[in-house]
Amino acid sequence: MKKFLIITAIIVLVLNSVLPVAAHPGHEHFGIGGEFDDIENKIEDLKQKITDAQTKTKTLNSEIKSMDSNITLLEKEVVTTETKIAELGEQIEGLTQKIEKLEITLSKLSELLLNRIVAAYKVNRISHLTLLLSSNGITDLVNRAKYIQIVQEHDQKVMTDVQITKDTYSEQKQLREEKKQEQENLKVQLEAQQKKLEEQKKQKQALLEQTKNDESTYQKMLQQALAEKQAIEAALVSGVKEGPVKQGDPIALVGNSGYPGCSTGAHLHFEVRKDNQWVNPGGYLKSRTVQDDQNGGGSTTIGSGSWEWPLEGDVLVTQHYGQTPYSWRYAYSGGIHTGIDMYSHTSSVIRAPKDGTLYSSKQQCGGSSIINIKYIDHGDGVISFYLHVQ
Repeated sequence: MKKFLIITAIIVLVLNSVLPVAAHPGHEHFGIGGEFDDIENKIEDLKQKITDAQTKTKTLNSEIKSMDSNITLLEKEVVTTETKIAELGEQIEGLTQKIEKLEITLSKLSELLLNRIVAAYKVNRISHLTLLLSSNGITDLVNRAKYIQIVQEHDQKVMTDVQITKDTYSEQKQLREEKKQEQENLKVQLEAQQKKLEEQKKQKQALLEQTKNDESTYQKMLQQALAEKQAIEAALVSGVKEGPVKQGDPIALVGNSGYPGCSTGAHLHFEVRKDNQWVNPGGYLKSRTVQDDQNGGGSTTIGSGSWEWPLEGDVLVTQHYGQTPYSWRYAYSGGIHTGIDMYSHTSSVIRAPKDGTLYSSKQQCGGSSIINIKYIDHGDGVISFYLHVQ
């Protein structure tokens, strides 16, 4: 009996040492402290500086400052995410240790409960009459009855402890899984932040290389990009209708018209507008693997639509739609390259990617340069543009 009570007391002490910590999963939080708060405050300050810089007149100096602020902001966001991932790792490790302790406690309690069930079964088989007849007097009978009552109460407590431990065990396992999922989500976020940071650094490097840190060169490039946009706008007004075309019909040849005012070499600038708003042409073109000259010459896949590509053969993309190492010059679009620049080693024939009505236009672009533009009205507010053609 004494041995049983000693073992029980030890188990209860172990259980109490585990349960208070595990019973309040909602109170766990990041322990990053003041340093983390300081980083978050700096992030908010940088966001405000970037917003302020975007409202000011574009100069090379302001552009570099804006890029520097973006780089610093992204670096701090990376540090914040890395810190959260590390903190979650510590929490997951702590939860794992708690779960292991709970497993040991639950195993011991279950074994104890099983033994007590067997013992209780044996006691229950003894009738009250047998208990009375086997007692050595009233005092012995009362003591035996008290003992049975104490044992029954203790058995009830053990069963309660087992249930509490089971519930806590399940809660801790669920909490650990939630922390693991949160950590995985942060790792995906971190990867995206690091990629964006590298892209921003490349854009800054490209800006410095292209402008050679010269304000007049920077302003000239901004004006060239703006001149190309204005030429498209003018073409929509003064374009000459050539007639209907079918998908696959030849409409022009790749050229370098607009040089040197708004072209740097023979290529096709392919752009799509929906309701006079530029959209990603990749959303209209069929999926296709092309050579990615913008990012080092490897292959990449572009396209998720149903249109044929305007060029056949081995297509090389020199600039994607969206933010690119060169898109800083498109200040009018918020630094977005509004089309896809491409050429082909095997064919210079530009073909209609979809049925529509073909138009052509010649516009002044950057001083005395003349740019040739073709565009196709596909209906439903969708127009595709083909710039720098011969």
